[in-house]
Amino acid sequence: MKFAVAAELILVGLQIRPKTAATYYSVYRRYIYPALHHHELADIKREHIQAVIKPLPPQTGATTLAVLKTIFREAIDNGYCENSPAATVRRPKIQVIPRKFIPLDEILELEFPKFRTHIIFLAMHGLRWGEALALTEEDIQDGRIHITKSIHGPLKSRAGIRTVPHVSEFKIFPRTPKAMRKELGVYGVHIHSLRHTYAYLLKTSGVHVTTAQKLMGHADPGVTLGIYTRFRDDEIDGAGASILEALAKSQKPGPLSGDRASDLTS
Repeated sequence: MKFAVAAELILVGLQIRPKTAATYYSVYRRYIYPALHHHELADIKREHIQAVIKPLPPQTGATTLAVLKTIFREAIDNGYCENSPAATVRRPKIQVIPRKFIPLDEILELEFPKFRTHIIFLAMHGLRWGEALALTEEDIQDGRIHITKSIHGPLKSRAGIRTVPHVSEFKIFPRTPKAMRKELGVYGVHIHSLRHTYAYLLKTSGVHVTTAQKLMGHADPGVTLGIYTRFRDDEIDGAGASILEALAKSQKPGPLSGDRASDLTS
């Protein structure tokens, strides 16, 4: 049996969420099919799998390997082959690099020719793309945005179901993110970066991390805390200024009064 025949039969029959299925099929058509479609399933070796994975970025390579392992696992279960050449291939090591984001005050000064309203909305409300795409005017009531669904259907996570204060203009979002990605890409950020902008806005507005967790729809408070602990370089200088201001307001003599207090600025 040809690999392509087996793979496409398997992918069609997988019992997975539509979003996951779309991702699997996209990865298959883009990276796997061109390299392996002409091979007999039983003739594919470990080195063939490695050749597919090696040139890909780590995250893409990891997803592609997961699809290949699924295909061969199901192929064995269906009796199409006896062994999986993907089973012993190591998953690419993924480096987690904090996403760059732009603070809201800077976003308000930037040029976004077509999607300014949408970009500001995401930066000021923290919705995920799928949540924003499913949003309608009916979801905005009494000064709040009620987030209960995404474009893929009802939200699965309790934490994801939430309300956030409505603070900027809403327009129906375009069906594809491509053009908006292009506008944001000029400034080196992604659509998801706007959730980090929102988190930073909450932080600098004095919103407690546990409240921010609810507003962002994070099930794990550690995720919110991880974003809250990021800072910009000017925050370091700001911290020093705040300390000196607090000392000046206290007006209490002590070990840091007089010349000792001035030493802090030297």
